[in-house]
Amino acid sequence: MVLSLAPVATQRLTLPLWTAADVAAIRGSAPRPTAWHRDFPRTDDVDAASLWRDGDVWGPRSIVRGVTVLGSIGFFGPPHDSGAGPEVEVGYGLVQEAWGWGFATEALAGLLAEIELPVRATVRPENARSLRVLAKCGFTQLRSTTPDGELVMVRPAPGPS
Repeated sequence: MVLSLAPVATQRLTLPLWTAADVAAIRGSAPRPTAWHRDFPRTDDVDAASLWRDGDVWGPRSIVRGVTVLGSIGFFGPPHDSGAGPEVEVGYGLVQEAWGWGFATEALAGLLAEIELPVRATVRPENARSLRVLAKCGFTQLRSTTPDGELVMVRPAPGPS
């Protein structure tokens, strides 16, 4: 499969790319949409807005259940050479009320199904929930730790079907 501008759809979620209007609202310079969960955007969502580029399929997306935005997911830019070939980095997060329902796992698995590259993610070692999400989505390699002590986990490129 190939990543596109179209929203990624899973069983319960849609993952549309952010628009200029979304980013303006996340940054607080435009009215807040009523379809957003009361706790969205989180600090991490505001930070992700700095990665947004119009029409960039590798940018941030909303995690939407029904019509409610519960969080965000996306890549930190297009693939780049890690020394062992091209790979991308992914990040995700949900409002706390959405934790424990499998939405992060479903969103990450849905997004990963769209690409055939190795993917890395960083996670704090005490973040057991996120470590479980990563494990369920095939992040089986511990590559290293960051200077801040975060684990750098990698999902290898999927093998031939």
